[in-house]
Amino acid sequence: MEDEKTHEMTEHNEKMKESLEHDSKLQGVDHTFLGEKGSWEATLDDAQAANAHEHSLTVRSALKAYPFAVAWSLIVSMSIIMEGYDTILIGSLYAYPSYAKRFGNFDANTDTYQISASWQSAMGSGPQAGAIIGAMLNGFVIQRFGYKPAFMIGVGLMTAFIFVSFFGMSVELQAVGQILCGLPWGIFATIGPAYASELCPLPLRAYLTAYTNMCFATGQFIGAGVLQSFLNRHDDWAWRIPFALQWLWIPFLVVGAIFMPESPWYLVRNGRYAEAEKSVLRLMANHEKPHAKGLVALMIHTNDLEHNISQGTSYFDCFKGIDLRRTEVGMVVFLGQITCGAQFAYSATYFFQQAGLASSDAYKLNLGGTAIAFCGTIASWFLMRHIGRRTLYLSGMSGMAVLLFIIGALAIETGKEATKWVQSVLCILWLLTFSLTVGPVGWAIPAEVSSTRLRSKSVVLARNGYYLAQIVANVIQPYMMNPLAWNWKGKTGFFWFATAFLTVTWAFFRMPETKGRSYEELDLMFQAKLPTRKFKKYKVDAYDTGDRRVQEA
Repeated sequence: MEDEKTHEMTEHNEKMKESLEHDSKLQGVDHTFLGEKGSWEATLDDAQAANAHEHSLTVRSALKAYPFAVAWSLIVSMSIIMEGYDTILIGSLYAYPSYAKRFGNFDANTDTYQISASWQSAMGSGPQAGAIIGAMLNGFVIQRFGYKPAFMIGVGLMTAFIFVSFFGMSVELQAVGQILCGLPWGIFATIGPAYASELCPLPLRAYLTAYTNMCFATGQFIGAGVLQSFLNRHDDWAWRIPFALQWLWIPFLVVGAIFMPESPWYLVRNGRYAEAEKSVLRLMANHEKPHAKGLVALMIHTNDLEHNISQGTSYFDCFKGIDLRRTEVGMVVFLGQITCGAQFAYSATYFFQQAGLASSDAYKLNLGGTAIAFCGTIASWFLMRHIGRRTLYLSGMSGMAVLLFIIGALAIETGKEATKWVQSVLCILWLLTFSLTVGPVGWAIPAEVSSTRLRSKSVVLARNGYYLAQIVANVIQPYMMNPLAWNWKGKTGFFWFATAFLTVTWAFFRMPETKGRSYEELDLMFQAKLPTRKFKKYKVDAYDTGDRRVQEA
């Protein structure tokens, strides 16, 4: 069996070598030369040296070598704070007394104002509908014009559309405002992880892409604190001020949009090698700058390698050949952030209230939960340094499935006063588990697993798959929880347990381990169609000219 596997791998590498030699003869390409003769030149040795240097970097040395890459990744990803802020804002405003009174109807059974489940679904799903459009357009804008113009467009749209939510005094206008705000959120959510993955070296890649999850958690933490502070205010300003506070981020994002460097990978894909080197120099500390040319050569070599494997760069190309598997992994991993029960746990304030807790207690628990989620996201960086993506994802998803099942089981017996508090604590434990595992890994994998030529579009597809699932979840979740609809309350946990269990099953058979792999290594591993559960057991030498490029260690 092992001999047969070795024979297949040798045969694959020989075919790949023949293919590259054939292309060289047809195109007259010297594979020891990279760039454009007479304008910007480098050699394959430069690329190989850069690859070895990048693998030799530790997290600490990479932070010292690329301080400005880290800074710009942090600044651009900060835009995702606004999406996290608004996510918890809308999900929690349903239970906000002044908001429910303005846009809902009085329910004699509960002696409170309730926004109907249909309008809750519309306002909850509106941002995702807008985000899908924004993300798809963003894929075209990045490919044609780059990350910088796309980010500028997002900031401009965000500034304008906040006005609709702030001044909208009908439930219809509130829904429209959320749809429009979704457009720039789709742009920000797909720029953040893709931009970070293209600026940062290998040791920092996972941390800076996962940082987007911390931005999301930061927004939710801020939103929960803002809502708590205005809870005792009973006029319309109690909900209008939280909307207005979103404008505070705009000046910082405008400055970032003006001065941010363009992605060197984008410049390489467009043959602008000298500009790519200048962009790389802007990201490095002085002692690292001698490696700039070699790093651009490495980007060119990776781009050429992917061009030989698959020449297309459209959305359709994401579903062709070996890119189909890569797209599947990116999309389903991101989708897991919904199937793990996020709509249930992240509308915790409404759940706490429907479970019988007072509004003040519900919002305090929600604030505590978001604080724990924020701390969990920071702690996840230390876990990702030592534990593989696959292990983190599988263990986290399994843990959340168990918690959801227990929450559902406790809802069967509703007579005990302590039950609602136990369910609430389990929801907070769910938030901690999510922020330690599936949350950060879900942001890191789509940007990491995709080919560099299709990265922006692969991230868009993964995020849009997430948004579509979120729309479905936002439609059904209010009906499951609302006392005027299905009134499942805690039994909703059984539904999300089932979806989480299915995701665990998929991840076990289909999610590969990508920790510590460069982009060109992943290109060769996916092309070799390695078994999912044996990914980490193979070693790759992208510069081997023989038949040992991909082999089992």
